[in-house]
Amino acid sequence: MTLVDRSPDLSRLVEEGYDIEIRDTNLLVHHVPYVTSDGRVDYCILVSELSHNGTTTVTPGSHQVWVVGDIPHDHLGNRVSIVLDQPHNYGEGLQASCSMSGKPGGAMPRDYHQKISNYVVNVLGPYARAVDPAATHTNYPPRESSAEESVFRYHDAATSRAGLSAISAKLKLGRVAIVGLGGTGSYILDLIAKTPISEIHLFDDDVLYAHNAFRAPGATSLAELEASPLKVVYYAEKYDHIRRGIVAHPVCITSGNTNELQGMDFVFLSMDAGPMKRAVVEALQGWKIAFVDCGMGVRRQDDSLLGTLRVTAGSDGHYDHLPRRISYTDVNANEYDWNIQTAELNMLNAAMAVLKWKKSVGFYADSKKEFNTTYNVARNQLMSGEFEL
Repeated sequence: MTLVDRSPDLSRLVEEGYDIEIRDTNLLVHHVPYVTSDGRVDYCILVSELSHNGTTTVTPGSHQVWVVGDIPHDHLGNRVSIVLDQPHNYGEGLQASCSMSGKPGGAMPRDYHQKISNYVVNVLGPYARAVDPAATHTNYPPRESSAEESVFRYHDAATSRAGLSAISAKLKLGRVAIVGLGGTGSYILDLIAKTPISEIHLFDDDVLYAHNAFRAPGATSLAELEASPLKVVYYAEKYDHIRRGIVAHPVCITSGNTNELQGMDFVFLSMDAGPMKRAVVEALQGWKIAFVDCGMGVRRQDDSLLGTLRVTAGSDGHYDHLPRRISYTDVNANEYDWNIQTAELNMLNAAMAVLKWKKSVGFYADSKKEFNTTYNVARNQLMSGEFEL
């Protein structure tokens, strides 16, 4: 977890839409609306010292902030009264023109949320909105975040805009694995890459081919296919654009190396049926690691396709149903009518798996607590079974 995750005051700033950055020993607040000396609304950066104990923030060591921008004024053209002529060069192009010295309610701020919100909401905000009623600190352009701020390369504006930061915190697992990066596995990655999991481990030893590209998220270029990348390397590089912590393992998980999964907090299985799957499931069960297994059966009937999708969950104390629901029998890969996958069914199977995971950690409400779900394409029928007693 990052310093922001561990500090309630910093987390609250993020929840309320502040664009914060931790740089060296300072807290930077970007995109703060204020009135310039010539009466315009512009956006400055506020810089505060950042006191912490190595794990979480502690009481601010100072009530002052520095302003990277013009000297703040009010809407009538007067300099803000708490501005002090104290310029400061922080380096790396960060030059403060002045400082501001204001105590919320006349007392030292108890935490960084109170300190920052006082300057943004109470001191500078009213003047900025008097000139431009639409001025706000929340509609900021994307900016690269640091590893101390977030697992994401830039701020997760979708979560904060919806006010879901507290609920999304339930998804902050340490290590999650995806075994198999085919059509379903790649869509699982696409979905969980947008969650605050610290590390996502990818296991697959296959090369990415043209047929993979047509049932996977995104658009793979011809040049990328011609390079014959390993799937795990290709997807790790693709999703590195949005987040940190994706770890590529170019290996096939078999009965001989299931220990690669030991220590995971959760595992998604999107591998073919067969003895290897049995070994993996038994190993996860022995380690009491929660998992979701995906399955798909699609066949041709005349000029249409019939299909059934399945997700089966297992967790500590809930394994008895697994032999009834998970097949370990190889399907003949040369049998054309049974070796069929389509992008939309892969995507739906992945979504079913991720929904089950999110329900298991309390992100979504779960009144049924089912451990097996199937979807029949022809009947458009979703069926649940193996309920928790």
